[in-house]
Amino acid sequence: MSLLQWAVAGAAGYAIWRVAQKNREEQAPAAFAQGEESGGNFAKVRSAGTEGMRSDPKRWDKVDQASDESFPASDPPATY
Repeated sequence: MSLLQWAVAGAAGYAIWRVAQKNREEQAPAAFAQGEESGGNFAKVRSAGTEGMRSDPKRWDKVDQASDESFPASDPPATY
């Protein structure tokens, strides 16, 4: 291969890599707020409350908050 062919192949590979990286960054978890990362944990649990949500709910009361705070647990919150 000539030097020009190597350069073209390298540029094409770099362009494909950049597109793949951009697509990977855009696939953030839908439940997380802007700027909040899922981190390295296995469960990928977001912060509780409306601050950790990407979109704000129309209604949110203390029962919703308690339920959201106890999410990974199997038992319902005691505020019912």
